[in-house]
Amino acid sequence: MITTSGLTKVYSSRGREITALDGVDLHVREGEVYGVIGQSGAGKSSLIRCVNLLERPTAGTVTVAGQDLTALAGRGPRAGRELRRARSRIGMVFQHFNLLSSRTVQDNVELPLEILGKSGKERSRKALELLDLVGLADKSRAYPAQLSGGQKQRVGIARALAGDPKVLLSDEATSALDPETTRSILQLLRDLNRQLGLTVLLITHEMDVVKSICDSAALMEKGRVVESGTVSELLATPGSELAAALFPVGGDASGEDRTVVDVTFHGESATRPVVSQLARTYNIDISILGAAIDTVGGLQVGRMRIELPGRYEDNVVPIGFLREQGLQIDIVGRPTDRQPLLVKEGTK
Repeated sequence: MITTSGLTKVYSSRGREITALDGVDLHVREGEVYGVIGQSGAGKSSLIRCVNLLERPTAGTVTVAGQDLTALAGRGPRAGRELRRARSRIGMVFQHFNLLSSRTVQDNVELPLEILGKSGKERSRKALELLDLVGLADKSRAYPAQLSGGQKQRVGIARALAGDPKVLLSDEATSALDPETTRSILQLLRDLNRQLGLTVLLITHEMDVVKSICDSAALMEKGRVVESGTVSELLATPGSELAAALFPVGGDASGEDRTVVDVTFHGESATRPVVSQLARTYNIDISILGAAIDTVGGLQVGRMRIELPGRYEDNVVPIGFLREQGLQIDIVGRPTDRQPLLVKEGTK
């Protein structure tokens, strides 16, 4: 549904050039919720604003629903009209709501329909329908100043849906909200994704957002995508920074005469007593240094940091046992340990 290829954005400021996006390739499948996460300055906002061409990319292409939007930019009145039509099929939700204070809630939702030239009757019908969808049917005549932050964001979401978009872009839509309101807005976005078949691309700096509703995710650093994939794929990727950030377990990893292992449980493996089975099978003392467990995509996922006595070379067989159980194993402090450990057939 959304593809960026070699997307680059360079800003000029006081005689200097600042590269906000550096050859970003992104692939968002139809009907999924895709999260882009990163610290401030990673390029997230520039990316999402380039997807609907609020910012014109310096280089690269943006394709939405099979249409190359970058090919429509700056090529005469006809291309401009086609770009506006394409943008009308892309909804945008902003961090600070961007509602017009002088308009009622209903009038704010009607604004995109007014720009599209819809009749007053059609605008009113559609706006009330959308307000009902986001749970604000009783607030149609209120003004933004009379609403809570969560209600304002619901109005922003209703307005973004006015043009029946195929894609919804969310620019830090929950970062100005309290935790409970954040959960309700995220649940609303997930419900709309399922009910309307919307493809949702959201940017955030909060791991809990990715954990709560995202099917896929990408990690950005210094204008580049350094990791991407479905959340389940990332959890199963050795050394994944995103997986470690989603499930931080802590625990001291120092010491030459011990082996520290991060064990990721997901699916059926999350319900089996694998660690205690390991201790009994090999008669070894295992220390649990930290653990975290949560639900991602309806599946229970956990991560545990354990300590095995002795050096890595002394623990090849026990580690192989864990991998044979279908667990994701990362050896802490061994960056070259990128492939599953092979255990010879018949080894006990």
